[in-house]
Amino acid sequence: MIPAGFEESRAFLGGKMRQTFLVSLAALALAAAAPFGADAQNRPRIGGKPNINGIWQAMNSANWNLEGHAATQLKDFWRLGAIGAIPAGQSVVKEGKIPYLPEALARRDENRAGWPKTDPEAACYLPGLPRATYLPHPFQIIQGDQDILFVYSFANANRAVHMKENRKTIDEVPVDLWMGWSNGQWEGDTLVVEVIANDDRTWLDRAGNYHSNQMKVTERYTPLDANRMQYEATIDDPETFSAPWTISMHLYRNTEPNAELLEYKCVEFSENLLYNEFLKEPLP
Repeated sequence: MIPAGFEESRAFLGGKMRQTFLVSLAALALAAAAPFGADAQNRPRIGGKPNINGIWQAMNSANWNLEGHAATQLKDFWRLGAIGAIPAGQSVVKEGKIPYLPEALARRDENRAGWPKTDPEAACYLPGLPRATYLPHPFQIIQGDQDILFVYSFANANRAVHMKENRKTIDEVPVDLWMGWSNGQWEGDTLVVEVIANDDRTWLDRAGNYHSNQMKVTERYTPLDANRMQYEATIDDPETFSAPWTISMHLYRNTEPNAELLEYKCVEFSENLLYNEFLKEPLP
């Protein structure tokens, strides 16, 4: 199943994405040449900027809930025992709590009550930003001297960060996109990415935290050393939140010698959840 709105987004991005993939082949060669265990200072810089090529992953439970939460049983999955439970997690929200408008908080509670069927992740929809960053799946950064490509394991998602050419304002993006439209720039050694035109069907986590299509995400990727990066994302959405707020976490590079990004094609895994009663052989 291809979610509504995906085809027009893919057609719009297709030509530019193909160009980005070709440009990024050179960056892949640079990434392979740089030893994962080297000091940050010894990794070859690219165009004078930090080399952030590699496979990265968050190591927290933010995808369960961005706010602090205790370990909790999922009663609908009791047959899984301790496997089917929510792990505890500290808040990654710098302000502690997400500043919902009162009417928006009611929508969050409705989302939460309908989980997992209401969660776009369960349906294998493209995850959007910033959620794609802290899903329990790795992603790869392919950095050249122009655009930077982010490729995600989950649902074969990807996005180009437009560094020089093809940067757009919100009025120049014809449709809202599942992965938004990303304009990037370097501020010193920090990659700053502004993500606009975000489709409001994506969520921020499994706890039902969500946003409107007015959301703007400002991401900041700051290398700490060869294998760690500070990630921050500021959410600005006046239709849903009373003030901008920021999440903050570390990302870790996969240093295994045989590291590669493996696909997680999940569409077929969601068919029974979405259409079981209409299938020829439904599950009991």
